[in-house]
Amino acid sequence: MSSSRVVRVHARDEVAARSLRDGVAKIQSELQVTPQFAPEVEEAASRAAAAPRLPQLDRTDIPFVTIDPPSSMDLDQALHIEREGSGYVVHYAIADVAAFVQPGDPVDVAAHERGETLYGADSKIPLHPTSLSEGAASLLPDQVRPALLWTIHVDETGEGTGVHVERARVRSRAKLDYAGVQQAIDDGTADEVLRLLREVGERRLQREAARGGISLPLPEQEVEVTGDQWSLEFRSMIPAETWNAQISMLTGFAAASLMVYARVGLLRTLPPPHPHDLQRLHRVARALHIDWPAEQLYPDFIRGLDSRKPAEAAMITACARLLRGSGYVAFDGEMPAEPIHAALASEYAHVTAPLRRLGDRYAGEICVALCAGTDVPPWVLAKLAEIPDVMKDGGRRAAQYEAAVLNLVEAGVLHRHVGETFEGVVTEVDEKDATRGKVTIQDPAVEARVTSSSALPLGTDAEVRLAQADVASRSVVFELA
Repeated sequence: MSSSRVVRVHARDEVAARSLRDGVAKIQSELQVTPQFAPEVEEAASRAAAAPRLPQLDRTDIPFVTIDPPSSMDLDQALHIEREGSGYVVHYAIADVAAFVQPGDPVDVAAHERGETLYGADSKIPLHPTSLSEGAASLLPDQVRPALLWTIHVDETGEGTGVHVERARVRSRAKLDYAGVQQAIDDGTADEVLRLLREVGERRLQREAARGGISLPLPEQEVEVTGDQWSLEFRSMIPAETWNAQISMLTGFAAASLMVYARVGLLRTLPPPHPHDLQRLHRVARALHIDWPAEQLYPDFIRGLDSRKPAEAAMITACARLLRGSGYVAFDGEMPAEPIHAALASEYAHVTAPLRRLGDRYAGEICVALCAGTDVPPWVLAKLAEIPDVMKDGGRRAAQYEAAVLNLVEAGVLHRHVGETFEGVVTEVDEKDATRGKVTIQDPAVEARVTSSSALPLGTDAEVRLAQADVASRSVVFELA
């Protein structure tokens, strides 16, 4: 079935919520993942939280703000933007995990085992104990925190022209959320920083289009559970989220440029899409009744989609399949053979979410050393070659977890409709068995297995009957009617 970033839950009663969360607990047991940490890890995290290594440089004068979902407590990033002539200066403070975690200590070992935080259906398997990730290391408002402070100069076109990163003490002034930021911008009450966030964000989007890159505005999926009735809908990204994401990406490009120039680092990579995957996406577009002219390039098609429309939100989510093959590459002395992130049409690095991704801590440390003109810390170089595999394993678990949660939700949405018929399009046929494949249904917008007594009609409209939607096994199967 299709995958999305996060499934958020709105349950009308506790019985319904418990039913869904029991299913999530089963998934966690099957995948052998747990939000809990061993006692020695929790104890080490508590000790570290009580005694952070604060840097000498004090930049608590910068009025940073964080912008995240309202319920988020693991706040990796705080921003401030100001004008500089015809351009801008972006200050971006990133949580300094290394100020709390020592190489080889219990928290560090646990983080290497997990790789990244897992999300799904309001459940979270954190990378670090919450005493750090949602407490002492998080950039919570009105708290002095150690951070990696990125200062990025941006010209009037949105292009980064200079970058420096250093350790500093910072203090966020406010914890903002996307809806509140959007409302303030729309009604004219936003302060200068938020107005500049829109300016810089929009200029960065223009540069992305000119470069031929694309960042998927993946919608979240929200499930509402009332008794034994489940409904699933997409929640589109609002512009404030996209602008905020562009600041993070600006930092990732800057980090990559530092590391490529010095020939040491950790890049996020993605190979070009396979023609077979592009052909499949054209079939999905047809299934969702979205016009995609054959001559229109994939990035231009994506930019034309409106994630506020359910069918187009489903299309954006289906396009996430083109991210298959994404990974990390470490290098020290020689550039990797394939350093490019194909979707972004450039070298790129993850550095802005160290509370949630292990690799960001390593990449951030490299960039701090390069800007200071000092050697990269030995503990970074000692483990650098291993990090791509660690992140690959973590990413695989994250994908399995998210997919299992979504399968659970889609089975819950459909379980009352077994035996009913739906209009859909067969978007994939098994190469070894033409009677098996995938079908995309527009309402509700799901993709699931489909079987037939004869060869499936690839890429054509089809009427299918829901043969199975079992919450316990998280399976959905249609039959060609």
